[in-house]
Amino acid sequence: MNLAQPLPASVKIIEVGPRDGLQNEQQTISAETKIELVNRLSQAGFPNVEAASFVSPKWVPQMATSSEVMAGITRRPGTLYSALVPNMKGFEAALAAGVDEVVIFAAASEAFSQKNINCSIAESIARFRDVAQAAKQHHLRLRGALSCAFGCPYQGEVTADSVADVVRQLRELGCDEIDIADTIGVATPRHVQVVMRRAIDEFPIERLSGHFHDTYGQALANIYASLEVGISIYHASVAGLGGCPYAKGATGNVATEDVLYMMQGLGIETGIDLDAVVDAGQFISDKLGRKAVSRAGNAIAAKRTPGCN
Repeated sequence: MNLAQPLPASVKIIEVGPRDGLQNEQQTISAETKIELVNRLSQAGFPNVEAASFVSPKWVPQMATSSEVMAGITRRPGTLYSALVPNMKGFEAALAAGVDEVVIFAAASEAFSQKNINCSIAESIARFRDVAQAAKQHHLRLRGALSCAFGCPYQGEVTADSVADVVRQLRELGCDEIDIADTIGVATPRHVQVVMRRAIDEFPIERLSGHFHDTYGQALANIYASLEVGISIYHASVAGLGGCPYAKGATGNVATEDVLYMMQGLGIETGIDLDAVVDAGQFISDKLGRKAVSRAGNAIAAKRTPGCN
């Protein structure tokens, strides 16, 4: 029996390159470069840019300039600027920096939760209760990110019921949106549909998002599988930037340029200028001294070069 439904007419793409993409880079990236990247992405038309992370510089040195970045960007009307916050200290810094949305994070895997933030899933949810309440008091959007929803580098399999349980707990914290993340990129399309359907049982489908890494080359297929069950929010990282410091071998999020190219081919509206995103991807890749991971981005850039067939 075919349970797929008509594909959404439009989707929201959340650009996570400036935070999730750059946080794992070993070379120091200047605040000026980050500001330029965020501004380029804003001007491309993204409705939401994950621009910063207010975590301890001891753990994520690359994000030490987050306050400077938030102070330096040119804010585009219609774009939400998000930041990851691990605790109330991080929340207070994010609030002072003028973020529009705070992102809290939990894992669907007990083993990953212990390795990542040194506590159980239940303890992590409890830790975020004050952050969630403060976000609501200050009229900020609250987004919950659920790591390792399709597999864990430490415990292996993660059940759909485990995902649904944590989605329910994030819902009870008051999350406006919840990200279902394939942190290590092991998901395949049918598995994605099973997990997404369980998540839909616990949270409104229009506020669930897919966050897919491309470690095994399945991210675009997994996005299409999610479209088939009605998910209409996706995360992507310009030039395919990223990884996970706690998941060895995990590559970056699916490249934004590739997602946009696919959406164009499907006739799904995003409101984002693909050419401008390609420019942003080439810009940050040049700054990093390497070629962009995005196949669509590199192909489009190559076609602009005189003499390219």
